[in-house]
Amino acid sequence: MTDKRYRVVFDREGCIGAGMCALANPEHWELSKEDGLSVLKGAVEIEKDLVYEKEIGEEELQKMLAAAQGCPMNVIHIIDLSTGERLI
Repeated sequence: MTDKRYRVVFDREGCIGAGMCALANPEHWELSKEDGLSVLKGAVEIEKDLVYEKEIGEEELQKMLAAAQGCPMNVIHIIDLSTGERLI
């Protein structure tokens, strides 16, 4: 059985720097010292300064869901790569 994979999509333009993501999942999130907004560690920028993506495994899903659910601006989305379903 292979590890299920998920895509995390972060729309940084809508971020207000509340920091709930970093609180829920500090392994993957931190607040930038430059502008105070959230940073998805290890993510790839897919649109200049706006949208970032990172692929995660099933073992990271629950903490990433907690980070996304805690975001007051709803700018963190998680997609199941095997089904295309948007989990949040």
